[in-house]
Amino acid sequence: MERHVWPDGPVCPHCGVIGDHYRLQGNTNRPGLYKCKDCREPFTVTVGTLYERSKVPLNKWLLATYLLSSSKKGYSAHQLHRTIGVTYKTAWFMAHRIREAMREPSHDSKLGSGGGTVEADETYWGNKGKQRKGARGYAHKEKIV
Repeated sequence: MERHVWPDGPVCPHCGVIGDHYRLQGNTNRPGLYKCKDCREPFTVTVGTLYERSKVPLNKWLLATYLLSSSKKGYSAHQLHRTIGVTYKTAWFMAHRIREAMREPSHDSKLGSGGGTVEADETYWGNKGKQRKGARGYAHKEKIV
């Protein structure tokens, strides 16, 4: 993953310096941990991504990302929990974090292309409530424009 994210070598996500770093090694440091010589902040390839600050191994994150993004009909957290071998709580958290990352960014601009005119149609909203079985028509529904 490091070769894919950093083709020219590690880049510090805190100060943006390229190549001025060293790898932290030893029993007390996890693999893939670097320290910037300029700002002295530690960083890994996952900083600034949805995989940041997670104790779940990166290979399980990547498998979960693949499964959720390639499924045509969706992928439940329970199915993810069974497939990758994590608890349901962890699978639910991972699925929500991945779905949030795949969500379209929200724009505060006007609706329509270039702030143009938007056409809207009406619809009816309602529930079955206490109607008699097989009630027809729109009398029991609320009109929304």
